[in-house]
Amino acid sequence: MSGSSAVSGAAPCRFAHYFVICGIDTETGLEPDELAALHQWLEADRQGRDPDAAATGENFEQSPLKRTFKSKVLARYPENVEWNPFDQDAVNMLCMPKGLSFRTQADQREPRFHSFIITKEDGSRTYGFVHTFYEEVTSPQICSAMQTLYQMHNAEHASTNAPSSSSSSSSSSSSSSSMDSLASSLDEADSPTSSSASSSSRATGGYDSSRDTLYVSKALCLITPIPFMHACRHFLSQLHRAVTAPTAPPLPLESYVHNILYEVPLPAPGRTLKFHGVYEPIVCQRPGLGELPLADFPLAEAFTLLGVENLVQVFTCTLLEMQILLYSQDYQRLMTVAEGITTLLFPFQWQHVYVPILPASLLHFLDAPVPYLMGLQSKEGTDRSKLELPQEANLCFVDIDNHYIELPEDFPHFPNKTEFIQELSEVLLSFGISANAGAPPRTRGSPGSNPSTPSRERKTVALRQLEDDGRNGNLAGEELAVLELLQGNATLERLQALTKRTGVTVARVDALRAGVKAQVTDRQGGRTAAEEEELRNAKLNVQLREVFASRFTTMFADYEAFVIQSAPDLESWLTNREQMHNFDKASFLSDQPEPYLPFLSHFIETQMFATFIDNKIMSQWEEKEPLLRVFDARIDKARLYNVRAPSLRSSSYQRCSILKESAQAIEQRLMKIDHTAIHPHLLDMKIGQGKYEQGFFPKLQADVLNTGPTNNKWSHRTATAQRRKDRHRQQTEHLNLDNDLKEKYMQEARSLGKNLRQPKLSDLSPAVIAQTNWKFVEGLLKECRMKTKRMLVEKMGREAVELGHGEANITGLEENTLIASLCDLLERIWSHGLQVKQGKSALWSHLLHYQAREEKLEQQQTESPVSHVPERRKSDSSISMPSLRVSLIQDMRHIQSMSEIKTDVGRARAWIRLSLEKKLLSQHLKQLLSRQALTKKLYKRYAFLRCEEEKEQFLFHLLSLNAVDYFCFTSVFTTIMIPYRVVIIPIKKLSNAMTTSNPWVCVSGELGDSGIMQIPKNVLEMTFDCQNLGKLTTVQLGHDNAGLLAKWLVDCVMVRNEITGHTYRFPCGRWLGKGVDDGSLERVLIGELVVPNGEEDSGRGCRTPPLQRSPSQIRRISITSLSGRGYKPTSAQIQEAIGEAVNNIVKHFHKPEKERGSLTVLLCGENSLVTALEQFFHHGFKSARLFQKTVFVWDFVEKAVAYMESADQMGDLQETTEPLGMTCQSLCHYINAINSTPRNIGKDGKFQLLVCLGARDRLLPQWLPLLVECPVILRMYEDTALLRDRTTVTALIGVLETLHDFPITLESSLVKGIDL
Repeated sequence: MSGSSAVSGAAPCRFAHYFVICGIDTETGLEPDELAALHQWLEADRQGRDPDAAATGENFEQSPLKRTFKSKVLARYPENVEWNPFDQDAVNMLCMPKGLSFRTQADQREPRFHSFIITKEDGSRTYGFVHTFYEEVTSPQICSAMQTLYQMHNAEHASTNAPSSSSSSSSSSSSSSSMDSLASSLDEADSPTSSSASSSSRATGGYDSSRDTLYVSKALCLITPIPFMHACRHFLSQLHRAVTAPTAPPLPLESYVHNILYEVPLPAPGRTLKFHGVYEPIVCQRPGLGELPLADFPLAEAFTLLGVENLVQVFTCTLLEMQILLYSQDYQRLMTVAEGITTLLFPFQWQHVYVPILPASLLHFLDAPVPYLMGLQSKEGTDRSKLELPQEANLCFVDIDNHYIELPEDFPHFPNKTEFIQELSEVLLSFGISANAGAPPRTRGSPGSNPSTPSRERKTVALRQLEDDGRNGNLAGEELAVLELLQGNATLERLQALTKRTGVTVARVDALRAGVKAQVTDRQGGRTAAEEEELRNAKLNVQLREVFASRFTTMFADYEAFVIQSAPDLESWLTNREQMHNFDKASFLSDQPEPYLPFLSHFIETQMFATFIDNKIMSQWEEKEPLLRVFDARIDKARLYNVRAPSLRSSSYQRCSILKESAQAIEQRLMKIDHTAIHPHLLDMKIGQGKYEQGFFPKLQADVLNTGPTNNKWSHRTATAQRRKDRHRQQTEHLNLDNDLKEKYMQEARSLGKNLRQPKLSDLSPAVIAQTNWKFVEGLLKECRMKTKRMLVEKMGREAVELGHGEANITGLEENTLIASLCDLLERIWSHGLQVKQGKSALWSHLLHYQAREEKLEQQQTESPVSHVPERRKSDSSISMPSLRVSLIQDMRHIQSMSEIKTDVGRARAWIRLSLEKKLLSQHLKQLLSRQALTKKLYKRYAFLRCEEEKEQFLFHLLSLNAVDYFCFTSVFTTIMIPYRVVIIPIKKLSNAMTTSNPWVCVSGELGDSGIMQIPKNVLEMTFDCQNLGKLTTVQLGHDNAGLLAKWLVDCVMVRNEITGHTYRFPCGRWLGKGVDDGSLERVLIGELVVPNGEEDSGRGCRTPPLQRSPSQIRRISITSLSGRGYKPTSAQIQEAIGEAVNNIVKHFHKPEKERGSLTVLLCGENSLVTALEQFFHHGFKSARLFQKTVFVWDFVEKAVAYMESADQMGDLQETTEPLGMTCQSLCHYINAINSTPRNIGKDGKFQLLVCLGARDRLLPQWLPLLVECPVILRMYEDTALLRDRTTVTALIGVLETLHDFPITLESSLVKGIDL
């Protein structure tokens, strides 16, 4: 078996894949970093300067020691590994993200360690661990080149300094503006001393080859498939120590490198491996199959850097797939926080762009209009305010070094956040780590959001860090003090003993004591301090992760019940993946406790949740994804221990119960080593190779390092295993799908909504940048299609239900989530390809530009050019609602005048909601983008908004949202003032359109009422301002009966919300006046939303079903027999109508509270309970007009009550049973109260009020028998009347009793003035 094949057989089980050395190439000498130059070019292009001028010539401003020079991969062993091809550009860029850095003997030259990650196209990851140190430059060419650069720099400096001393400082400050300040690869971050002090000491001569020694950075890197960070760190630092030690290492360095590349295997799951570095053995362990996956980055450090609360907030942003930007001077910190947060996501996985260390040349990736998690290296002393980010509407900015975060506006909190933080803090405290580091989080736009810490404050921060620094094993100072105080206090000791006996624990004291004890006693067991520290870190890591994992196990304990398994086989599932609903979101949410909903409704819309469910569905056809396997096993175990059906909806916090076991598992593994790798040994090398020279890393022998051993027992083992696997794969390929096809489907299925996992690090030509942006454009369009379709399906579904088809499945909450995610998508589209960023919201900034241009044009042309919507006059009346002007600018002004909204992001969201509610979103955006000159000025060529075809499709998708009604503006901004317009339309055909009395009106909605407003005489139209009333429900209209013409025949009242344009019609069709109709001076009218004119034809097929209306004019008039003619329903129809009305009320209460709509409509509108009962009472009613006087149902009720009262006085009711007497009293009491109300509501109004009060107080079924028993009925009803049919009345009583289960509340406009 040849050497190379041994390598290939063994490699998937190898600990490390490559050993790489990066540094200066003495052959090519000093080369300016092209990537940095390209970055400057891009940056200049972004800022609109001349890019060519920026990139040509070297930057003489900067001292040559601080400039960026190109690093190279000097060597890598082996040359290539077939299943993990070597990506030279990416590795070089990530080993030395800022290129080479130079130092002299005057500078600090501490070695540094950092790690990086390379994500491949298919989402698989490779880890790199880098040890960077400084090595003396021996090449005379490089020293003299540096000297020459210094002379040029000094000459340049002298010439700029001559005219005035200030000009140089100003010019240097201007050159470092915006992103240059981040990108210019100053190495100050590497030098902890203040760079200004050291540079001033050399400012006179700079670098002088005769006097100074020059050092340059060199990087040793291990590339591994699994992130054993501690092991790699130890190995590399021992390798470096071997070079700097005064005596040569025991063996040539090749032996150690060869050993780790070819002779150290990956530990098997659940096992521990020991292998040997140059000086000490190194131990690493790998979690078992049932445990949480490996996470070697110290979580304690992430918690200490950010503080528990901040970390939980960043974690929440990550779960909701926002854009997360980490910012720190230290690469390792970026990696620690990024890996820490993604580890905590278990069982979910981050599905989008993930670049924990973003090289300076890739800064344009911050333009990506997709969710990302990226880390950006900050420069010492640069302020957050200098950082120009393309989009911040949805950005979570994490300043690691200053312990502070900026959060996006209004995002939901993690469920049980307070208890969760408490539990995490206790875990940290038990390891002696203080949990209160980190500044309080700031939301966008809050004052003072630039974290410039004054130096004194900075010092105290540093001191506090030292004190709180768990890594030094310190307890925070105050905690130690507290503990000493507690231990010395006898009373407290006694108290504590007492509480222990009674079973109460003093958690905090115990935690403190455990923390201190852990530090004192843990040094036993023969382990070194370093091993101790590592064990402690590993235990803390796993306990913190268990707390997070147990939150998800409780939250998603029943997720399987809601997974929809609809496809018969994998192939059909993959091909129809996009059309399928895989998870019953509505039912899942309806099963969750109320406080969890804001978070969960957002979370189940994310890509990571969708992928999790996809994996679940696919697990029926193929092997379970490892994280899913562990998660499902945990849920099953929890079920065994705890049948949690009753507590399902409880939001009480369940603590993690397996902290001890999880830590013990790790400790036991580290105590017993399962496998020891072969010791490093002498290799078959030529004589004289590998000679030792102190301080210099030698050139290693490639011939011995490029091939592995041929007789290695586990290489054979894995090779046969590999062959077995290959055979199995070939078999399954025949049975199954063609693998390539399957992979393609899988990629497509998984790439829904996400388009780029990882930017390509190597090739950065403008063509590649254009192609990347093209991918973004396609992705945004696809996302828009999916979102609008989802919004339509959900909304249509719900409305179809209201029309009686099928079952509804969207909650108000879910609707809000969908709209919020649409706002987010629009923000991302508008921030793609921006020329220059202005303000936090790209969309609002574009709108402001548009507004400024239009207002300028408006001033130039005196009358407004905005087209009016043609208005169709009604044939029968000349009075109607004047049309509302459609104007994008007007809508913006409405938003600008809302003092409640403080930020641009908020204004943009409000504007989107308003346009959506007005069904103008697509039209407005089309108008905005029709000003092409403006779009060209604001956006680059590749921007989404300048891709004509995609833009058209995008506007078309948004247009489809006009098919449904949204109240997303009215329902969210409940406290704003809104202007309303009221128009009263009298019936012209009959005289007395104008009355001499003084009319008044009161408008009520779901959120309140306007109060009574007098209408000026002879005016039929008025406007008023009032706090948002929500959807309008009723209008009370009346007059004071003054003057000669005190009768008024009103057709209807129209009311319009002048901001949203929603118009409501309140039909009346009756007289108001004494001695006419039913003598009413005021009526309560029930409203219906009017379809705007333009929509009646276009939107008819797909319109929202009409709301129930208030009684139409014809029915009212026929019932009160104004004209004896008219429609008389049959007894069967009447009974059906009653059943239907009651049924609607029952359905109303079965809906979630936020979506119920108006109960008033169901009680008093068309097809309502009052209407149906009126018809019931009118059936067979002798309403003969004696002497032209109309008789009303109310007359019958009053006569019946009069009879009962007189019978009661005469004692006839004495012998009746007690409850009947009570019922009789209640009926009399209610009717007298209604009659004595100060309101003149007329006889039909009084009957309506009686029914409503009876329904509310559950008395209707008891009153009916009384009315039926009353002898008055014989005089006033025919024999065939329904009211005189015993079985029908009994059935009616049964139907009405079903309403007793529901708490009916009445709108104040109905019951005003009733004193019961």
